[in-house]
Amino acid sequence: MNSANGAAVVVGVDGSEEALRAVRLAAAEAARRARPLRVVHGFIWPLLRVSVGPAAQGPPGGGLRHRAEALVEAAVAEAEAAAPGLRVTGEIIDGEASAALLGESPTAVMIVLGSRGLGGFAALVVGSVAIQVATYADCPVLVARGADRTEGPVVVGVDGSALSREAVTFAAEEAALRGTALHAVHAYRHPASSGPGDMQPLVYEESQLRGEEDRVLVEALAGLADRHPELSVSREATRGRPVRVLAEASRRAQLLVVGGQGRGELSGLLLGSVSQGALHHAGCPVAVVRAPG
Repeated sequence: MNSANGAAVVVGVDGSEEALRAVRLAAAEAARRARPLRVVHGFIWPLLRVSVGPAAQGPPGGGLRHRAEALVEAAVAEAEAAAPGLRVTGEIIDGEASAALLGESPTAVMIVLGSRGLGGFAALVVGSVAIQVATYADCPVLVARGADRTEGPVVVGVDGSALSREAVTFAAEEAALRGTALHAVHAYRHPASSGPGDMQPLVYEESQLRGEEDRVLVEALAGLADRHPELSVSREATRGRPVRVLAEASRRAQLLVVGGQGRGELSGLLLGSVSQGALHHAGCPVAVVRAPG
């Protein structure tokens, strides 16, 4: 995460209601961190060689460029209303939305965006921009999903990978900033599970297995009490499919934090299956954390 002086929280807007929700989420995040907020709109029309100015016979305030300026101004106003006193700027960047946001990511504290915006197919729960940015951004990406809550813990998914430890670090910081508890969740399946229904062997030592899986959480949370002594931390190792377990935990959470790609993910996937599943099924906003560099 970029912590340089002046680094901003960046939010992508496209004029949709989902984007305005993301603006409010981003404003709250920037205010918590005492960071400025930067509103960005990817303006693709010049790349398509479409005229963006007013039509020859049309009103002087017409045209695609003017419309883009108006939606950015509206988003800036929304952010200022959501977090009075917050320093907010807006910019139109010529280019496709994902490329514009990814270009911001090396210097951003985080990127915030809606789960889908204008032009998204109704059947898609998460739009392609959200998936692309969460996959490739150089900073954490916060996606407006589910319900916005001011109560409940920050939930973080843990799988024992180095990346999930990065997610724990980010989640602990978020919980401390929000003045709430951190709940670390590790979902596991029996090593002998094979196929539909999660059929189990006739004999196995469930208590031993649970103890081994609980150690994954203990190791991931090691040192957290020293860094955040005031933070209330709970942990839960439970048998089940990770996406389902995390989705259920998110129903009571302010925020769900997942690593962009963790243990057991197929390297060919653009975004890990668990993190992508969380983006589709979570009942609260989701932060995706990728490994630095």
